[in-house]
Amino acid sequence: MKTFHYYIDGRFEDGEARFDSVDPSTGEVWANMPEARTADTDRAVRAADRALNDAAWRGLTAAARGKLLYRLGDLIEQHASDLADLETQDTGKIVRETKAQIAYVAEYYRYFAGLADKIEGRVVPVDKKDMDATTHNEPIGVVAAIVPWNSQLFLSAVKIAPAIAAGCTVVLKASEEAPAPLLAFAKLVHEAGFPPGVINIITGFGAECGRVLTSHPLVARVAFTGGPETARHVVRNTADNFAHLTLELGGKSPVMVFDDADLDSAANAIIASIFAATGQSCVAGSRLLIQRGVYDDLLARIVEKAKRIRIGVPSDFATEMGPLATRQQRDKIERVVAESLEAGATLITGGAVPQDMPQKGNYYLPTILDCRNTSASALTEELFGPVLAVSVFDDEDDAVAQANSTRFGLASGLFTRDIGRTSRMVKRIRAGIVWVNTYRVIAPSMPFGGYGDTGYGREGGVASIYDYLRTKSVWIYTSDEPIGDPFVMR
Repeated sequence: MKTFHYYIDGRFEDGEARFDSVDPSTGEVWANMPEARTADTDRAVRAADRALNDAAWRGLTAAARGKLLYRLGDLIEQHASDLADLETQDTGKIVRETKAQIAYVAEYYRYFAGLADKIEGRVVPVDKKDMDATTHNEPIGVVAAIVPWNSQLFLSAVKIAPAIAAGCTVVLKASEEAPAPLLAFAKLVHEAGFPPGVINIITGFGAECGRVLTSHPLVARVAFTGGPETARHVVRNTADNFAHLTLELGGKSPVMVFDDADLDSAANAIIASIFAATGQSCVAGSRLLIQRGVYDDLLARIVEKAKRIRIGVPSDFATEMGPLATRQQRDKIERVVAESLEAGATLITGGAVPQDMPQKGNYYLPTILDCRNTSASALTEELFGPVLAVSVFDDEDDAVAQANSTRFGLASGLFTRDIGRTSRMVKRIRAGIVWVNTYRVIAPSMPFGGYGDTGYGREGGVASIYDYLRTKSVWIYTSDEPIGDPFVMR
Protein backbone atom coordinates (compact mmCIF):
# COMPACT_ATOMS: atom_id res chain seq x y z
CA MET A 1 0.00 0.00 0.00
CA LYS A 2 1.36 3.42 -0.97
CA THR A 3 1.77 6.20 1.58
CA PHE A 4 1.44 9.89 0.68
CA HIS A 5 2.41 13.11 2.47
CA TYR A 6 1.30 16.68 2.20
CA TYR A 7 3.47 19.71 1.50
CA ILE A 8 3.69 22.66 3.88
CA ASP A 9 6.33 25.39 3.87
CA GLY A 10 8.63 23.47 1.55
CA ARG A 11 8.51 20.21 3.54
CA PHE A 12 6.76 16.87 3.03
CA GLU A 13 4.99 15.76 6.21
CA ASP A 14 2.58 13.31 7.77
CA GLY A 15 -0.83 14.61 8.69
CA GLU A 16 -2.30 15.11 12.13
CA ALA A 17 -4.23 11.97 11.22
CA ARG A 18 -4.37 9.60 8.25
CA PHE A 19 -7.06 7.90 6.19
CA ASP A 20 -7.28 5.24 3.48
CA SER A 21 -8.08 5.77 -0.19
CA VAL A 22 -10.08 3.21 -2.16
CA ASP A 23 -9.49 2.13 -5.77
CA PRO A 24 -12.90 2.69 -7.46
CA SER A 25 -12.31 -0.13 -9.95
CA THR A 26 -11.84 -2.79 -7.26
CA GLY A 27 -13.33 -1.38 -4.08
CA GLU A 28 -10.06 -2.16 -2.30
CA VAL A 29 -7.83 0.17 -0.25
CA TRP A 30 -4.71 1.01 -2.24
CA ALA A 31 -3.12 4.00 -0.46
CA ASN A 32 -2.91 5.87 2.83
CA MET A 33 -3.32 9.65 2.87
CA PRO A 34 -2.46 12.44 5.33
CA GLU A 35 -5.35 14.33 6.94
CA ALA A 36 -4.90 18.00 7.76
CA ARG A 37 -6.98 19.14 10.68
CA THR A 38 -7.11 22.52 12.39
CA ALA A 39 -3.48 22.89 13.44
CA ASP A 40 -1.89 21.86 10.15
CA THR A 41 -4.39 23.81 8.06
CA ASP A 42 -3.61 26.91 10.12
CA ARG A 43 0.11 26.24 9.76
CA ALA A 44 -0.20 25.97 5.97
CA VAL A 45 -1.99 29.32 5.77
CA ARG A 46 0.57 30.97 8.03
CA ALA A 47 3.38 29.55 5.88
CA ALA A 48 1.75 31.09 2.82
CA ASP A 49 1.34 34.42 4.61
CA ARG A 50 4.97 34.43 5.71
CA ALA A 51 6.12 33.61 2.17
CA LEU A 52 3.94 36.38 0.75
CA ASN A 53 5.92 38.94 2.71
CA ASP A 54 9.33 37.27 2.44
CA ALA A 55 11.88 38.89 0.16
CA ALA A 56 12.58 35.48 -1.42
CA TRP A 57 9.14 35.74 -3.06
CA ARG A 58 8.14 39.39 -2.80
CA GLY A 59 11.49 40.41 -4.24
CA LEU A 60 11.13 38.37 -7.43
CA THR A 61 10.29 40.20 -10.61
CA ALA A 62 7.16 39.27 -12.53
CA ALA A 63 9.40 37.74 -15.21
CA ALA A 64 11.09 35.55 -12.59
CA ARG A 65 7.69 34.32 -11.38
CA GLY A 66 6.85 33.50 -14.99
CA LYS A 67 10.04 31.45 -15.35
CA LEU A 68 9.10 29.38 -12.29
CA LEU A 69 5.69 28.68 -13.84
CA TYR A 70 7.34 27.71 -17.14
CA ARG A 71 9.56 25.32 -15.21
CA LEU A 72 6.57 23.82 -13.45
CA GLY A 73 4.76 23.38 -16.76
CA ASP A 74 7.75 21.55 -18.22
CA LEU A 75 7.90 19.23 -15.20
CA ILE A 76 4.19 18.44 -15.50
CA GLU A 77 4.65 17.53 -19.14
CA GLN A 78 7.63 15.31 -18.28
CA HIS A 79 5.78 13.51 -15.48
CA ALA A 80 2.30 13.49 -17.02
CA SER A 81 2.30 9.72 -17.49
CA ASP A 82 3.10 9.01 -13.84
CA LEU A 83 0.56 11.55 -12.60
CA ALA A 84 -2.03 10.03 -14.93
CA ASP A 85 -1.43 6.54 -13.54
CA LEU A 86 -2.02 7.86 -10.02
CA GLU A 87 -5.17 9.71 -11.06
CA THR A 88 -6.50 6.65 -12.83
CA GLN A 89 -5.99 4.44 -9.78
CA ASP A 90 -7.33 6.93 -7.24
CA THR A 91 -10.33 8.23 -9.23
CA GLY A 92 -11.17 5.48 -11.73
CA LYS A 93 -10.85 7.83 -14.71
CA ILE A 94 -9.65 5.95 -17.77
CA VAL A 95 -5.95 6.20 -18.47
CA ARG A 96 -6.38 7.18 -22.12
CA GLU A 97 -8.03 10.40 -20.91
CA THR A 98 -5.86 11.18 -17.88
CA LYS A 99 -2.61 10.92 -19.83
CA ALA A 100 -3.77 13.30 -22.54
CA GLN A 101 -5.47 15.74 -20.18
CA ILE A 102 -2.61 16.05 -17.69
CA ALA A 103 -0.07 16.60 -20.46
CA TYR A 104 -2.24 19.48 -21.72
CA VAL A 105 -2.41 21.00 -18.21
CA ALA A 106 1.20 22.09 -18.77
CA GLU A 107 -0.11 24.60 -21.31
CA TYR A 108 -2.12 26.38 -18.60
CA TYR A 109 1.01 27.00 -16.56
CA ARG A 110 2.82 28.24 -19.66
CA TYR A 111 -0.07 30.52 -20.59
CA PHE A 112 -0.12 32.26 -17.22
CA ALA A 113 3.69 32.25 -17.11
CA GLY A 114 3.55 34.39 -20.23
CA LEU A 115 1.02 36.73 -18.61
CA ALA A 116 3.06 37.29 -15.46
CA ASP A 117 5.06 40.27 -16.77
CA LYS A 118 2.28 41.75 -18.91
CA ILE A 119 0.00 43.12 -16.20
CA GLU A 120 0.27 46.87 -16.51
CA GLY A 121 -0.91 49.82 -14.47
CA ARG A 122 -2.30 53.02 -15.97
CA VAL A 123 -1.56 56.71 -16.03
CA VAL A 124 -4.97 58.25 -15.38
CA PRO A 125 -5.81 61.71 -16.75
CA VAL A 126 -7.36 63.68 -13.88
CA ASP A 127 -8.77 67.19 -13.63
CA LYS A 128 -5.96 68.46 -11.38
CA LYS A 129 -2.95 69.92 -13.13
CA ASP A 130 -0.63 69.52 -10.15
CA MET A 131 -1.20 65.77 -9.72
CA ASP A 132 0.15 62.63 -11.33
CA ALA A 133 -2.41 59.81 -10.90
CA THR A 134 -1.49 56.21 -11.60
CA THR A 135 -2.84 52.75 -10.81
CA HIS A 136 -0.76 49.78 -9.73
CA ASN A 137 -1.70 46.11 -9.51
CA GLU A 138 -0.60 44.16 -6.44
CA PRO A 139 -1.14 40.54 -5.38
CA ILE A 140 -4.38 40.08 -3.46
CA GLY A 141 -2.67 37.91 -0.81
CA VAL A 142 -2.99 34.32 0.37
CA VAL A 143 -5.25 32.23 -1.86
CA ALA A 144 -7.18 29.17 -0.64
CA ALA A 145 -7.77 26.90 -3.64
CA ILE A 146 -10.19 23.99 -3.21
CA VAL A 147 -10.76 21.43 -5.94
CA PRO A 148 -12.79 18.22 -6.32
CA TRP A 149 -11.32 14.90 -7.39
CA ASN A 150 -12.32 15.07 -11.08
CA SER A 151 -9.91 16.81 -13.47
CA GLN A 152 -7.98 17.96 -10.41
CA LEU A 153 -4.72 18.85 -12.16
CA PHE A 154 -6.67 21.08 -14.57
CA LEU A 155 -8.91 22.59 -11.89
CA SER A 156 -5.92 23.39 -9.69
CA ALA A 157 -3.96 24.84 -12.64
CA VAL A 158 -6.60 27.50 -13.33
CA LYS A 159 -6.25 28.62 -9.72
CA ILE A 160 -2.56 28.15 -8.93
CA ALA A 161 -1.16 29.50 -12.21
CA PRO A 162 -2.89 32.93 -12.24
CA ALA A 163 -2.38 33.31 -8.48
CA ILE A 164 1.36 32.71 -8.77
CA ALA A 165 1.66 34.86 -11.89
CA ALA A 166 0.03 37.68 -9.92
CA GLY A 167 2.48 37.24 -7.02
CA CYS A 168 0.11 35.58 -4.54
CA THR A 169 0.82 32.53 -2.40
CA VAL A 170 -1.43 29.47 -2.29
CA VAL A 171 -2.81 26.78 0.00
CA LEU A 172 -4.35 24.09 -2.19
CA LYS A 173 -6.78 21.62 -0.60
CA ALA A 174 -7.03 18.44 -2.64
CA SER A 175 -10.23 16.43 -2.40
CA GLU A 176 -10.17 13.82 0.34
CA GLU A 177 -11.85 11.42 -2.10
CA ALA A 178 -8.80 11.07 -4.38
CA PRO A 179 -5.87 13.32 -3.45
CA ALA A 180 -2.98 11.18 -4.75
CA PRO A 181 -2.25 13.10 -8.00
CA LEU A 182 -2.04 16.49 -6.27
CA LEU A 183 0.07 15.18 -3.41
CA ALA A 184 2.43 13.80 -6.06
CA PHE A 185 2.25 17.11 -7.94
CA ALA A 186 3.70 18.75 -4.82
CA LYS A 187 7.02 17.05 -5.62
CA LEU A 188 7.10 18.91 -8.94
CA VAL A 189 6.38 22.19 -7.17
CA HIS A 190 9.33 21.48 -4.90
CA GLU A 191 11.58 20.52 -7.82
CA ALA A 192 10.62 23.66 -9.77
CA GLY A 193 12.25 25.75 -7.04
CA PHE A 194 9.43 27.85 -5.58
CA PRO A 195 10.46 29.42 -2.26
CA PRO A 196 9.10 27.56 0.79
CA GLY A 197 5.51 28.44 1.62
CA VAL A 198 4.60 29.87 -1.79
CA ILE A 199 2.59 26.78 -2.75
CA ASN A 200 1.30 24.46 0.00
CA ILE A 201 -0.72 21.34 -0.79
CA ILE A 202 -2.84 19.57 1.83
CA THR A 203 -5.88 17.36 1.99
CA GLY A 204 -8.50 16.77 4.63
CA PHE A 205 -12.22 16.76 5.28
CA GLY A 206 -14.55 19.71 4.84
CA ALA A 207 -15.89 19.97 8.37
CA GLU A 208 -12.46 20.80 9.78
CA CYS A 209 -9.81 21.35 7.11
CA GLY A 210 -12.15 23.10 4.67
CA ARG A 211 -13.82 25.20 7.34
CA VAL A 212 -10.56 26.42 8.86
CA LEU A 213 -9.06 27.16 5.46
CA THR A 214 -11.96 29.19 4.04
CA SER A 215 -12.59 31.20 7.20
CA HIS A 216 -8.95 31.85 8.08
CA PRO A 217 -8.28 35.56 8.76
CA LEU A 218 -5.09 35.49 6.65
CA VAL A 219 -6.86 34.19 3.52
CA ALA A 220 -7.71 36.95 1.03
CA ARG A 221 -9.28 34.90 -1.78
CA VAL A 222 -11.04 31.54 -1.98
CA ALA A 223 -11.19 29.82 -5.37
CA PHE A 224 -13.59 26.90 -5.04
CA THR A 225 -14.77 24.18 -7.40
CA GLY A 226 -17.33 21.70 -6.09
CA GLY A 227 -21.01 21.28 -5.31
CA PRO A 228 -23.58 23.97 -4.45
CA GLU A 229 -24.24 22.69 -0.93
CA THR A 230 -20.56 22.77 0.00
CA ALA A 231 -20.27 26.17 -1.65
CA ARG A 232 -22.96 27.55 0.67
CA HIS A 233 -20.78 26.58 3.63
CA VAL A 234 -17.80 28.25 1.95
CA VAL A 235 -19.77 31.46 1.43
CA ARG A 236 -20.82 31.48 5.09
CA ASN A 237 -17.22 30.86 6.18
CA THR A 238 -15.94 33.82 4.19
CA ALA A 239 -18.27 36.08 6.17
CA ASP A 240 -15.60 35.81 8.87
CA ASN A 241 -12.66 36.98 6.75
CA PHE A 242 -14.40 38.85 3.88
CA ALA A 243 -12.34 36.84 1.40
CA HIS A 244 -13.04 37.36 -2.29
CA LEU A 245 -14.71 34.35 -3.91
CA THR A 246 -14.73 32.45 -7.18
CA LEU A 247 -17.25 29.59 -7.29
CA GLU A 248 -17.55 26.95 -10.03
CA LEU A 249 -20.31 24.59 -8.98
CA GLY A 250 -21.31 22.33 -11.84
CA GLY A 251 -24.22 22.21 -14.22
CA LYS A 252 -27.08 20.45 -15.94
CA SER A 253 -26.01 21.29 -19.44
CA PRO A 254 -28.37 21.09 -22.43
CA VAL A 255 -27.36 19.89 -25.88
CA MET A 256 -29.75 21.01 -28.64
CA VAL A 257 -29.82 19.29 -32.03
CA PHE A 258 -31.80 20.87 -34.87
CA ASP A 259 -33.08 18.91 -37.85
CA ASP A 260 -30.50 20.43 -40.23
CA ALA A 261 -27.53 19.20 -38.15
CA ASP A 262 -24.96 16.63 -39.25
CA LEU A 263 -26.44 13.78 -37.21
CA ASP A 264 -23.39 11.50 -37.27
CA SER A 265 -21.17 14.28 -35.99
CA ALA A 266 -23.77 15.29 -33.40
CA ALA A 267 -24.11 11.70 -32.18
CA ASN A 268 -20.35 11.42 -31.61
CA ALA A 269 -20.27 14.73 -29.77
CA ILE A 270 -23.20 13.70 -27.57
CA ILE A 271 -21.48 10.45 -26.63
CA ALA A 272 -18.40 12.49 -25.69
CA SER A 273 -20.48 15.01 -23.75
CA ILE A 274 -22.11 12.52 -21.36
CA PHE A 275 -20.25 9.20 -21.43
CA ALA A 276 -16.63 10.40 -21.61
CA ALA A 277 -15.14 10.44 -18.09
CA THR A 278 -18.15 8.28 -17.10
CA GLY A 279 -20.19 11.47 -17.10
CA GLN A 280 -18.22 12.81 -14.16
CA SER A 281 -17.67 16.27 -15.56
CA CYS A 282 -19.16 19.60 -14.55
CA VAL A 283 -19.84 20.35 -18.24
CA ALA A 284 -21.44 16.97 -18.98
CA GLY A 285 -24.18 17.32 -21.57
CA SER A 286 -26.69 15.45 -19.46
CA ARG A 287 -29.83 16.89 -21.13
CA LEU A 288 -30.33 16.17 -24.83
CA LEU A 289 -32.98 18.18 -26.68
CA ILE A 290 -33.76 16.89 -30.19
CA GLN A 291 -35.95 18.62 -32.76
CA ARG A 292 -39.01 16.51 -33.43
CA GLY A 293 -38.27 15.76 -37.08
CA VAL A 294 -34.99 13.92 -36.34
CA TYR A 295 -35.79 12.62 -32.87
CA ASP A 296 -36.07 8.93 -33.73
CA ASP A 297 -33.18 8.94 -36.20
CA LEU A 298 -30.67 10.66 -33.91
CA LEU A 299 -31.72 8.76 -30.79
CA ALA A 300 -31.26 5.44 -32.60
CA ARG A 301 -27.70 6.41 -33.57
CA ILE A 302 -26.84 7.45 -30.02
CA VAL A 303 -28.30 4.29 -28.49
CA GLU A 304 -26.32 2.12 -30.90
CA LYS A 305 -23.09 3.93 -29.99
CA ALA A 306 -23.84 3.81 -26.25
CA LYS A 307 -24.36 0.06 -26.34
CA ARG A 308 -20.95 -0.38 -28.01
CA ILE A 309 -19.03 1.58 -25.36
CA ARG A 310 -16.30 -0.62 -23.95
CA ILE A 311 -16.56 -0.73 -20.15
CA GLY A 312 -13.45 -1.99 -18.42
CA VAL A 313 -10.71 -1.43 -15.90
CA PRO A 314 -9.50 2.17 -16.18
CA SER A 315 -5.83 1.24 -16.54
CA ASP A 316 -6.51 -0.53 -19.89
CA PHE A 317 -6.05 1.77 -22.90
CA ALA A 318 -8.84 -0.09 -24.67
CA THR A 319 -11.35 0.95 -21.99
CA GLU A 320 -13.75 3.72 -23.02
CA MET A 321 -15.70 4.02 -19.75
CA GLY A 322 -14.50 3.13 -16.26
CA PRO A 323 -16.10 3.15 -12.82
CA LEU A 324 -17.62 6.02 -10.90
CA ALA A 325 -15.27 7.53 -8.34
CA THR A 326 -17.28 6.58 -5.25
CA ARG A 327 -19.96 4.11 -4.21
CA GLN A 328 -22.03 7.02 -2.86
CA GLN A 329 -22.13 8.48 -6.36
CA ARG A 330 -23.39 5.24 -7.84
CA ASP A 331 -26.02 4.95 -5.12
CA LYS A 332 -27.26 8.47 -5.96
CA ILE A 333 -27.48 7.65 -9.66
CA GLU A 334 -29.44 4.46 -9.00
CA ARG A 335 -31.84 6.44 -6.82
CA VAL A 336 -32.42 9.24 -9.34
CA VAL A 337 -32.89 6.81 -12.24
CA ALA A 338 -35.46 4.87 -10.21
CA GLU A 339 -37.28 8.10 -9.29
CA SER A 340 -37.28 9.21 -12.93
CA LEU A 341 -38.80 5.93 -14.09
CA GLU A 342 -41.50 6.26 -11.45
CA ALA A 343 -42.18 9.79 -12.74
CA GLY A 344 -42.87 8.46 -16.24
CA ALA A 345 -39.47 8.34 -17.95
CA THR A 346 -38.74 5.36 -20.19
CA LEU A 347 -35.50 3.41 -19.92
CA ILE A 348 -34.00 3.09 -23.41
CA THR A 349 -30.71 1.46 -22.47
CA GLY A 350 -28.54 0.87 -19.42
CA GLY A 351 -29.92 1.62 -15.98
CA ALA A 352 -28.03 -1.14 -14.21
CA VAL A 353 -24.70 -2.34 -12.88
CA PRO A 354 -22.74 -4.37 -15.49
CA GLN A 355 -22.56 -7.98 -14.43
CA ASP A 356 -19.20 -8.76 -16.04
CA MET A 357 -17.19 -6.25 -13.95
CA PRO A 358 -15.80 -6.59 -10.39
CA GLN A 359 -18.82 -6.27 -8.11
CA LYS A 360 -16.88 -4.22 -5.57
CA GLY A 361 -16.08 -1.68 -8.28
CA ASN A 362 -18.33 1.33 -8.85
CA TYR A 363 -19.39 0.49 -12.40
CA TYR A 364 -22.64 1.61 -14.05
CA LEU A 365 -23.87 1.12 -17.60
CA PRO A 366 -24.25 4.03 -20.05
CA THR A 367 -27.88 4.99 -19.48
CA ILE A 368 -30.37 6.82 -21.70
CA LEU A 369 -33.80 7.89 -20.47
CA ASP A 370 -36.65 9.12 -22.66
CA CYS A 371 -38.00 11.97 -20.52
CA ARG A 372 -40.51 13.52 -22.94
CA ASN A 373 -43.50 15.05 -21.18
CA THR A 374 -42.25 14.16 -17.70
CA SER A 375 -40.94 15.98 -14.66
CA ALA A 376 -38.27 13.33 -14.11
CA SER A 377 -35.55 14.35 -11.67
CA ALA A 378 -32.97 13.20 -14.23
CA LEU A 379 -33.86 16.41 -16.09
CA THR A 380 -33.08 18.71 -13.19
CA GLU A 381 -30.62 17.06 -10.81
CA GLU A 382 -26.89 16.97 -11.53
CA LEU A 383 -26.00 13.27 -11.43
CA PHE A 384 -22.28 13.40 -12.22
CA GLY A 385 -22.57 10.07 -13.98
CA PRO A 386 -23.35 8.38 -17.32
CA VAL A 387 -27.06 9.19 -17.51
CA LEU A 388 -28.56 11.06 -20.47
CA ALA A 389 -32.08 12.53 -20.19
CA VAL A 390 -33.64 13.03 -23.63
CA SER A 391 -36.47 15.41 -24.58
CA VAL A 392 -38.00 16.76 -27.79
CA PHE A 393 -38.56 20.34 -29.03
CA ASP A 394 -40.41 21.92 -31.94
CA ASP A 395 -38.73 25.26 -32.70
CA GLU A 396 -36.11 27.72 -31.45
CA ASP A 397 -38.37 29.21 -28.79
CA ASP A 398 -39.19 25.77 -27.43
CA ALA A 399 -35.51 24.75 -27.42
CA VAL A 400 -34.47 27.92 -25.58
CA ALA A 401 -37.23 27.56 -23.01
CA GLN A 402 -36.24 23.99 -22.20
CA ALA A 403 -32.51 24.69 -22.29
CA ASN A 404 -32.85 27.56 -19.84
CA SER A 405 -35.21 25.72 -17.49
CA THR A 406 -32.46 24.93 -14.99
CA ARG A 407 -30.97 26.62 -11.96
CA PHE A 408 -27.52 25.96 -13.46
CA GLY A 409 -25.91 27.68 -16.44
CA LEU A 410 -22.41 26.37 -17.11
CA ALA A 411 -22.19 24.76 -20.56
CA SER A 412 -24.39 24.04 -23.56
CA GLY A 413 -24.19 22.48 -26.99
CA LEU A 414 -25.84 23.58 -30.23
CA PHE A 415 -25.92 21.55 -33.45
CA THR A 416 -27.14 23.25 -36.62
CA ARG A 417 -25.82 24.23 -40.06
CA ASP A 418 -27.83 27.47 -40.06
CA ILE A 419 -25.50 30.41 -39.31
CA GLY A 420 -28.38 32.77 -38.61
CA ARG A 421 -29.89 30.36 -36.12
CA THR A 422 -26.48 29.92 -34.52
CA SER A 423 -26.18 33.67 -33.96
CA ARG A 424 -29.69 33.91 -32.52
CA MET A 425 -29.38 30.91 -30.24
CA VAL A 426 -25.94 31.81 -28.85
CA LYS A 427 -27.39 35.09 -27.61
CA ARG A 428 -30.42 33.45 -25.97
CA ILE A 429 -28.86 30.44 -24.26
CA ARG A 430 -28.25 31.17 -20.58
CA ALA A 431 -24.88 29.49 -20.15
CA GLY A 432 -21.29 30.61 -19.72
CA ILE A 433 -20.09 28.27 -22.49
CA VAL A 434 -21.78 27.53 -25.83
CA TRP A 435 -20.17 24.88 -28.01
CA VAL A 436 -21.47 24.95 -31.59
CA ASN A 437 -21.23 21.70 -33.59
CA THR A 438 -18.72 20.38 -31.05
CA TYR A 439 -18.48 19.72 -27.31
CA ARG A 440 -16.04 19.48 -24.39
CA VAL A 441 -13.27 21.67 -25.82
CA ILE A 442 -11.02 23.81 -23.61
CA ALA A 443 -8.05 26.15 -23.97
CA PRO A 444 -6.03 28.24 -21.47
CA SER A 445 -7.01 31.45 -23.24
CA MET A 446 -10.78 30.89 -22.93
CA PRO A 447 -12.81 31.82 -19.82
CA PHE A 448 -14.61 29.01 -17.98
CA GLY A 449 -17.64 29.60 -15.75
CA GLY A 450 -21.38 30.13 -15.77
CA TYR A 451 -24.59 31.56 -14.33
CA GLY A 452 -27.01 30.79 -11.51
CA ASP A 453 -26.18 27.86 -9.26
CA THR A 454 -23.08 27.26 -11.38
CA GLY A 455 -21.55 30.03 -9.27
CA TYR A 456 -19.75 33.20 -10.27
CA GLY A 457 -16.40 34.32 -11.61
CA ARG A 458 -14.42 32.94 -14.52
CA GLU A 459 -11.29 30.82 -14.66
CA GLY A 460 -8.93 30.85 -17.64
CA GLY A 461 -8.21 33.66 -20.04
CA VAL A 462 -6.48 36.99 -19.55
CA ALA A 463 -9.14 38.51 -17.32
CA SER A 464 -8.92 35.77 -14.69
CA ILE A 465 -5.53 36.96 -13.47
CA TYR A 466 -7.17 40.17 -12.21
CA ASP A 467 -9.09 38.09 -9.66
CA TYR A 468 -5.75 37.66 -7.91
CA LEU A 469 -4.78 41.34 -7.98
CA ARG A 470 -5.77 44.47 -6.09
CA THR A 471 -5.75 47.88 -7.71
CA LYS A 472 -3.88 50.61 -5.84
CA SER A 473 -4.46 54.26 -6.74
CA VAL A 474 -1.39 56.48 -6.37
CA TRP A 475 -1.59 60.29 -6.26
CA ILE A 476 1.61 62.34 -6.50
CA TYR A 477 1.52 66.08 -5.82
CA THR A 478 3.89 67.64 -8.35
CA SER A 479 3.77 71.33 -7.42
CA ASP A 480 6.45 73.15 -5.44
CA GLU A 481 3.77 75.34 -3.86
CA PRO A 482 2.57 74.55 -0.31
CA ILE A 483 -0.78 72.78 0.00
CA GLY A 484 -3.57 75.29 0.36
CA ASP A 485 -6.61 75.36 2.65
CA PRO A 486 -6.49 72.03 4.56
CA PHE A 487 -10.25 72.10 5.13
CA VAL A 488 -11.16 72.00 1.43
CA MET A 489 -11.16 68.65 -0.30
CA ARG A 490 -9.32 68.83 -3.57
